[in-house]
Amino acid sequence: MTVAPDIARARLYLCTPDRDDLTSFVAACIRGGVDVVQLREKSLDDRSLVGRARLLRHVCTDEGVPFVVNDRPDVALEVDADGVHLGQDDVPVSLARRIVGPEKLVGLSTHAPHELDTALAEPVSYISAGPVVPTPTKPGRPATGLDYAARATEHARRRGLPCFVTGGASPETVPAMVAAGARRVVVVRYLTESDDPETAARHLARVLDDALERLTVES
Repeated sequence: MTVAPDIARARLYLCTPDRDDLTSFVAACIRGGVDVVQLREKSLDDRSLVGRARLLRHVCTDEGVPFVVNDRPDVALEVDADGVHLGQDDVPVSLARRIVGPEKLVGLSTHAPHELDTALAEPVSYISAGPVVPTPTKPGRPATGLDYAARATEHARRRGLPCFVTGGASPETVPAMVAAGARRVVVVRYLTESDDPETAARHLARVLDDALERLTVES
């Protein structure tokens, strides 16, 4: 069993469904600056999901970035992923932790203060907060707004945990996210819908870094 890479240094988290060019797409995003990758795919049968996850794990391992599987600690264990990311309706964190082991990443999505409080008492490696705006990747999920993202980031920081803010991350929206308190973001459509994901990832990473640097200077 390998030990998961350190997620504390990560700031740009790609969540992607399966696609025909999955490995080349993710490799391009990593070259552009993505430093965590999650495979989130609901439509594949278990055997196919394991195969796709194993391919992506090899890409991420070669590039030295953490790779996590959405929802499925059993699949994460089978492919020796760096961890698993859970939603509020998935298996309990405690069960996922027993399945993947103490050295792997277990992330948890949060959308409200009571979920945040519960998450921070669980054996999680990181949390996500959002979506700050409505997003088609989570149909029916109401937006949390930036205030919740800022609260989650600060409370997670006090516990020594990374918090990744979700919901509509793009070069246009990231500066406001950072100004409100976000330090790490999850990106989906801005990269998955790009014709040039490496260039898009590089641009988004630069915008995020610039916003964080301005915040440091101003403080």
